[in-house]
Amino acid sequence: MALPVSFAEAWSRVLQQDDGLAAERAGVERAESLREAAKAMYLPKIDVGANFTRLDDPVELDMLALNPVRGLSQSALGGALINLMGGASAFVTPLTEKNVVTSSVKALWPLFTGGRIDAAQDIRAAQVDEAKEMLAVKQQASFETLSQTYFGVVLARQVVQTRADIEAGLARHYDHAKKLEAQGQIARVELLSAQSAYDRARIDTQKSRRSLEIAELALDRLIKLDGSEPTNSLFINQRTPELSPLVSQTLEVHPGLKVLMAKREQAKGLIRAEKGKFAPEVFLYGNYNLYEQDTLSAKMAPDWMVGVGVSMPLVSRDGRSDTVAAAKSAELQVNHLEAKTRHDLEVLVEKTWREAGQALEEYNSLSSTQKLAEENVLLRDKAFGQGLSTSLDVVDAQNQLAGVKTQRSAAAYQYLVSLARLMALSGQIDQFRHYQQAQGIEVTP
Repeated sequence: MALPVSFAEAWSRVLQQDDGLAAERAGVERAESLREAAKAMYLPKIDVGANFTRLDDPVELDMLALNPVRGLSQSALGGALINLMGGASAFVTPLTEKNVVTSSVKALWPLFTGGRIDAAQDIRAAQVDEAKEMLAVKQQASFETLSQTYFGVVLARQVVQTRADIEAGLARHYDHAKKLEAQGQIARVELLSAQSAYDRARIDTQKSRRSLEIAELALDRLIKLDGSEPTNSLFINQRTPELSPLVSQTLEVHPGLKVLMAKREQAKGLIRAEKGKFAPEVFLYGNYNLYEQDTLSAKMAPDWMVGVGVSMPLVSRDGRSDTVAAAKSAELQVNHLEAKTRHDLEVLVEKTWREAGQALEEYNSLSSTQKLAEENVLLRDKAFGQGLSTSLDVVDAQNQLAGVKTQRSAAAYQYLVSLARLMALSGQIDQFRHYQQAQGIEVTP
């Protein structure tokens, strides 16, 4: 069952269902999530933890090992006093147990990092911009692909129609030749020539139908709709859009250039981040004990503490100077790529514009050739009936007409594809419908 689909409806289906576009949208969502995650770098880091430690021996304090008690214990009076107190063990105080269990909450809050956190935020924001522009690049490519595929089906149908018309014309010529041969007005070789031309026309028609089936299959897969049937025809306009505004618009809005701009911002952020490694880091820190054992050591330790710390890197292994130089080289690389891309876009727009103009000129110029071919077919048919023309002349006239019609349809198709590319490059995809509906002249076989 055929399902009529306009070009606008087909484009809407591509936007909604194309897997490539869905993948790029997922990339945008991923970049946005990473940007939001980077905001947490401004917040303090708070950890809760617990530790279990087993000591080979508990930590103890031996009073007899301390001065001046140690000197006293070595005297006769000290020895007698120690014995009176119950021995040396009476002077040993346990500080911890053999198994030590602790639990605490720790906090670390960076106050100044040399601008590295701000640089990371800028890099994440630029990555979001890059992902969005990559989505726009994919949309442009998808629009060009759809225009080629959709109107490729229309072109294939016109070719089938042209071939079918030629086949019908040669079938009539063959029937006419059979009657004339039966009446003895033409030689049998003329009949065989007419039959051979008719058979070749049938083969050409079948080939064109197979090509149409392949084009229809490609369109069905692209828009994910089985049995789709384009409702829009090939069209041409009186003139092509002006070149200068197209070039200016393309250089202003093309997503490929904006991707490079986003990469430049990432490179600049990387430079700031690498330079920030040379600066000191200032931070707040704190600790609060949640659980502690009933030991003298635990009782002596404070329950909480807070403070301010400064960390200044003196020697590092990450090659800070070289990484800064590498980041600057990345920015320089992007600048060169942008200059090259701008030049390539200018060339591409002008090349596509000239191709559109050439196709339009070719289509218009072939109008007189088609009229001549149509008139030639009529004259050759009449001349053949009067014995003034051969079957080969009729066949040549029919083939010439088919070639001219196919060439005009191909020129209209080339114009459409070039126009679609110009609109995509300049970010004016919606304007394509204006050229199609308001200014388009329908092309029929």
